[in-house]
Amino acid sequence: MAATDTSLNFSALYSEHHCWLQRWLYAKLGNVGDAADLAQDTFIRILGRGDLPALQEPRAFLSTVAKGILINWYRRQALERAYLEALATLPEPEAISPEQQLLILETLHEIDAMLDALPAKVKQAFLMSQLEGLRYDEIAAQLGLSVITIKRYMKQAYLRCLLAMESA
Repeated sequence: MAATDTSLNFSALYSEHHCWLQRWLYAKLGNVGDAADLAQDTFIRILGRGDLPALQEPRAFLSTVAKGILINWYRRQALERAYLEALATLPEPEAISPEQQLLILETLHEIDAMLDALPAKVKQAFLMSQLEGLRYDEIAAQLGLSVITIKRYMKQAYLRCLLAMESA
């Protein structure tokens, strides 16, 4: 299938079913922001697959892809909760060893260098998400940008993180 045909198929799939998928996810999550994020993640995953076959049941296809993303999202949420609970049970650390201090500083320098390689708006959106815990719609509102733009920025930042991890 030609790239143009795939692009047209994807555009049609997105425009015809995005709202439905977002409502479907909202019914599962009860949160508009998370539903919007996961709907977008679903379409990004489909777009990343390359060629899009002709679909006789597009909503069944979308819900199958979205269920996988939703399961991963629930796992990450459970892992975060378990991590925070485990942290809460740990005693306060008395002192960090010099070796640990050096490792922490080296890691921080690597992260700083990776972030400095990003365009300013991408870096700002990434830090708002990671440090302040803001959702994409909240970041978009604060920066006066669309949620789609924030998602592109986040994808760019995450790809940079992956490249940094692979080169480490």
